[in-house]
Amino acid sequence: MIKVGIVGVGFMSWIHYLAYQKIRGMQVAAFCSRDSKKQKGDWRGIQGNFGPPGEKIDVSKMNVYATIEELLADDSIDMVDICLPPAMHEEATIAALNAGKHVLVEKPIALSTSAAKAMQKAADKSGKLMLTAHVLPFFAEFNFALEAARSGKYGKLLGGHFKRLISNPTWLKDFYDLEKVGGPLLDLHIHDAHFIRLMFGMPNSVSSVGRMNGDCVEYCTTQFGFAEQDYVVTATSGVLHQATRSFTHGFEIHLEDATLLMDFAVIDGAPVSSMPLTVLPRKGKSKQPKLKSTDPIDSFVAELKEVEKSILSGEPSSILAGDLAVDALILCQKQADSVAKGKAVRV
Repeated sequence: MIKVGIVGVGFMSWIHYLAYQKIRGMQVAAFCSRDSKKQKGDWRGIQGNFGPPGEKIDVSKMNVYATIEELLADDSIDMVDICLPPAMHEEATIAALNAGKHVLVEKPIALSTSAAKAMQKAADKSGKLMLTAHVLPFFAEFNFALEAARSGKYGKLLGGHFKRLISNPTWLKDFYDLEKVGGPLLDLHIHDAHFIRLMFGMPNSVSSVGRMNGDCVEYCTTQFGFAEQDYVVTATSGVLHQATRSFTHGFEIHLEDATLLMDFAVIDGAPVSSMPLTVLPRKGKSKQPKLKSTDPIDSFVAELKEVEKSILSGEPSSILAGDLAVDALILCQKQADSVAKGKAVRV
């Protein structure tokens, strides 16, 4: 049994907590929060853009702490799940690794490459694993696409377009602050940057055009350049001021023998799947593959099972490893540079 301590109690902590309940080999044995209500198990104030709202939970079998220092001193904890604001990831992660704990840290890994590399260095020195919670590859449609590309089922990968857009998140404090949250690129687009890195390898250039919100990129479209000349990969991400469509994401992925399509949105508070995952083969009729589950919570269950496998084997995950998270961060920063400079930037 891998005993987990959750650091910080908010929306992602709540989603992770629900996912842990479905995994036999992992147990939430402790958490820390400065909020006295949350310490007593009243998590009803938690809300997010998917999943159920927070509830009252039974904390009688957990060790409850007010500070991370107290939690890290708990010798019964094997892994720390860090769900703090991004600006706090570096300090918390390094402290946990130095305390002899494995770490799962929410995305983005950090707000700067220097911080992310310091975290990696601490992990290497400690001999413990640092994994980054990039959950997108475990969502059923994206997982299907990743497995199709890796298996060669539909021939050689050629490219594709990815999109991820939200309405202005007025409920999220400091969203556009580059030193606290990081804005749409680091909070939102980094999902697709990570997925593109997984699918195609590391780009060698980016060419982005976009709009700014102060010194933060609010919305942009990017062409990714690769050494592999056949790859044509683009992505659009950011904030549009359209409250009725609070979220949308999708892809069109091109392979030699098929095109994979998916488009999903939340409109007027209701889910709309305008294009369920569909395969357009080079020959024959289109198909809509049967997926394991489209419940978002099950995606986090799959992610945490990958964490469990990695810890038990002692080997970094091929999806959640820290170096991939650093590459995704670098891509987002290079895209911001490209928007600011108005030209292509080498990666």
